[in-house]
Amino acid sequence: MNVIKLSRTYDVTVNGKTYEMKISGEAAKPKAEVKIGNNKISSKVTYNDHWLTLILSAPDTTKTEYTRLSARIPEDPKNFSGKAILGTGSEASFTAVRTSETSEDKDKEEKNEEHPEVVPVTFPNKAYGFETLPKQQDILFRNATVWTNEAEGILENADVLVKNGKIAAVGSNLRARGATVIDATGKHLTTGIVDEHSHIAASGVNEAGHNSSAEVKMEDVVDPDDIGIYRNLAGGVTTMQLLHGSANPIGGQSAILKMKWGGTPEDLILDNSPKFIKFALGENVKQANWDSNSRFPQTRMGVEQVFVDYLTRAKEYEKLKNSGQPYRKDIEMETIVEILNGERHITAHSYVQSEINMLLEVAERFGFKINTFTHILEGYKLADKMAERGTGGSTFSDWWAYKYEVKDAIPQNAAIMHNAGVTVAINSDDAEMSRRLNQEAAKSVKYGGISEEEAWKFVTLNPAKLLHIDDRVGSIKEGKDADLVLWTDHPLSVYAKPEKTLIEGIVYFDLDRDKELRQKIESQKNQLATQMLKAKNDGLKTQPVKDSKKEELHCDSLHLNY
Repeated sequence: MNVIKLSRTYDVTVNGKTYEMKISGEAAKPKAEVKIGNNKISSKVTYNDHWLTLILSAPDTTKTEYTRLSARIPEDPKNFSGKAILGTGSEASFTAVRTSETSEDKDKEEKNEEHPEVVPVTFPNKAYGFETLPKQQDILFRNATVWTNEAEGILENADVLVKNGKIAAVGSNLRARGATVIDATGKHLTTGIVDEHSHIAASGVNEAGHNSSAEVKMEDVVDPDDIGIYRNLAGGVTTMQLLHGSANPIGGQSAILKMKWGGTPEDLILDNSPKFIKFALGENVKQANWDSNSRFPQTRMGVEQVFVDYLTRAKEYEKLKNSGQPYRKDIEMETIVEILNGERHITAHSYVQSEINMLLEVAERFGFKINTFTHILEGYKLADKMAERGTGGSTFSDWWAYKYEVKDAIPQNAAIMHNAGVTVAINSDDAEMSRRLNQEAAKSVKYGGISEEEAWKFVTLNPAKLLHIDDRVGSIKEGKDADLVLWTDHPLSVYAKPEKTLIEGIVYFDLDRDKELRQKIESQKNQLATQMLKAKNDGLKTQPVKDSKKEELHCDSLHLNY
């Protein structure tokens, strides 16, 4: 839209001579017709990035001198001036003054004014962004079916009051002066879904160069513009743990995020969040499927030794640090010392019973606890051990047979662990699945006979407990963050859609707004396609469409996603 078209007639004065210059054609390929009096002068014109260059032959055809004119064209190109290099090599200045316009010139000027529409900047500046960031508001939900996840259970025709970003009251016939009242009759109100294991909203997921990357932080690679955030809000997800991948036995430090669409990375990161780190077992860490033998470990016995070696080094490091002797600060060792002291929790990527037993025994040997085994598709085989040690299980609902180490997976896994006393969550580890975790929770009702209320906790209260943030999120209770979802239907139903998704009293997703935005986006797509076709027909340069689609990251993704 910044291209200035020069289809005009000008009087160009240079070195005491005045030329008539008529420029025609499109901006990408202008043509110049130059005369002195009735004599036509041979010329060549180029116009690029607002700079006009004109080469003129000598008026006297017996001479081979040329004059080169160059000027930066102003926004209103009625008059402009620039520098001239004369045939003798000396420099001079020139001026160009637009002469009286012909009807053709006027037509072209009207054409010049056909600029594309300037759409507003949004936050983030992409599809579904906010023109103005939403603000916290007081809201009163009336007559909802409220899934409290507390001792009160599921309340019929109940009210929930949100004030200052917190749940202020739960009851009947509540009143609040100045609050926005939402009639939730026939609808279900729940706390927001918590995804214990996710890789969305990241520009990279694995630091795979060696067998421990405890010093790296997922907080450093948060991508707040990832469309997956908006899609998660549209699925009722309000909180997630952004995990490092499973390229190495000791991975990077986690980030716990709230899905604050339109915010900065700092806005998304949960303030004062508990410390977590990713451990991993199985095929990925020994590079079984990566066609590589570039680094240790390459076997399951090597994986165990990695843990033992690094934990031993960390104990020695702490001993030296506390001795008063000089020592070199090591961020990697500082992080592992936090694990030994119970200050940093472990989420361990796991599948096979033998390896899970191994890591439990290593933890006992060094005096710490494994907080959560994630994936853990063979959790049903040792649920009693996990319950005894207070270790949680965050699993898939019904994944199996996608690689060798999950050949014993069963869809009753979550139910068996739950019945044995394990705190169980259903996680996504997948950008697509995360926006329908409500349906994933429902599968434990189908396969495992879990009650609907307990199954709902698998994606809300239980993952909040595993992340040690259940004092803030995971249930509808006075004083907790107002992270709420108003569903059009029973939340475990395939027909249920979030009508509104709130985080701390701010509506980040609204179904009616989404419908309006879809129409706007479709209109903008059509508008852009028309502009591109017009530009191509006008002779502007074109290039093949590049596949700029952002790849969805998973545990085994090895590259940066930007």
